[in-house]
Amino acid sequence: MSLRRFLEFRDGRDTPKPFLDHLEDLRMMIVRMAIALGVAMTLGFVFRSEIASFVQAPLLAVDPSRADNLQSLGVADSMTISFKLAFYAGLILSFPVLLYFLAAFILPALTGRERKVVLAASAVGFGLFLTGAAFAFFAVLPATLEFFFEDAKAMQWRPTWTVGEYYSFTTQFILAFGLAFELPVVVLALVKVGLLRYEQMKVTRPYAIVIIFLLAAVITPTTDVITLLLMGAPMVLLYEACIWIARWMGSGSSDAAL
Repeated sequence: MSLRRFLEFRDGRDTPKPFLDHLEDLRMMIVRMAIALGVAMTLGFVFRSEIASFVQAPLLAVDPSRADNLQSLGVADSMTISFKLAFYAGLILSFPVLLYFLAAFILPALTGRERKVVLAASAVGFGLFLTGAAFAFFAVLPATLEFFFEDAKAMQWRPTWTVGEYYSFTTQFILAFGLAFELPVVVLALVKVGLLRYEQMKVTRPYAIVIIFLLAAVITPTTDVITLLLMGAPMVLLYEACIWIARWMGSGSSDAAL
């Protein structure tokens, strides 16, 4: 299969297709996504040492001597953790390609205007995910690790963490922030389909803030107030931005109606 054939969009004509043809399109989409993810995971596994060092950077940023606080207690830790890191790295690396293949399957059924909206929302959503992940990695994670490290010392304990626990914690932490930053895409999608309006969002703002912090408490892998605030506050600001964007979208629709 050539690269051009591998990346091509399926036929977007409006002529009806048999059910089995739709299943074949679905099968091809899954195969293509599996191949793309597999290639990205292989690349991640090849550079597993560099990825491991990168994920460990927030701990060393707090104190370079704390590399000794990580211990490997499992015989196969080096391989199991490498596969996990390769999966997460491959998922992030191949995400635009996976999104493209999903679009190739869905978009032919949409109108030209709907395609532009979906592609724009996908691009913005991926950018917000990377922004949230970067914010977590560079700004929040070092402070969180410092908090738990010092808190353990205050309890007269020696903070020695296993590599499995550390990498699981950091990857979940980063993914949680990345997903949290997807809030504007979800809200604006609801506005676009008419399930939310600017007036509703403005009136229900206090309830939305409570729900945002409850959601932040659920998806964060920690229970400290500092991390909760560091996740919830940007989500509240993003929600405020969504309110103004929804107002602009509503005024644009009104002008179009006139």
